[in-house]
Amino acid sequence: MVRRLPAPVSAGLLLVALLPLAACGGGSKGRPKADLAASKVTTIGVNAYLWRAALDTISFMPLVQTDSNGGVIVTDWYANPNSPNERMKLTVSILDQDLRADALRVAASRQVSQNGQWLDAPVKAATVQKLEEVILTKARDLRRTSIGG
Repeated sequence: MVRRLPAPVSAGLLLVALLPLAACGGGSKGRPKADLAASKVTTIGVNAYLWRAALDTISFMPLVQTDSNGGVIVTDWYANPNSPNERMKLTVSILDQDLRADALRVAASRQVSQNGQWLDAPVKAATVQKLEEVILTKARDLRRTSIGG
């Protein structure tokens, strides 16, 4: 047979039982303050600063797929209005929770229009490298801003 105490008595006993545990916390003197802008701050599967910076950087392109847990952003074809006979498509992969240069990879596809057909064309390595640099710089700026310095 289970014996229950009246609600006020059981709540009072619980409070008395937890009081000694409250003293174990010892305040915040011994504990380091949480660095909310640490490189691993994330509620998603990848580094939040890289994720935000990547989305901001390619926001002018139409998105086909975004997966924040897997760290993948895929765009649809985008043609710059200044050069309508050329279009690009990007896949941005964020590979880690740390804010590091090797945690980001950008892959680009390019096509040019010839005789009304889109034909694959090479992408300059410098184009991809520049895009990665822009995303990394923006991610570092976001982190700097979030720690107030």
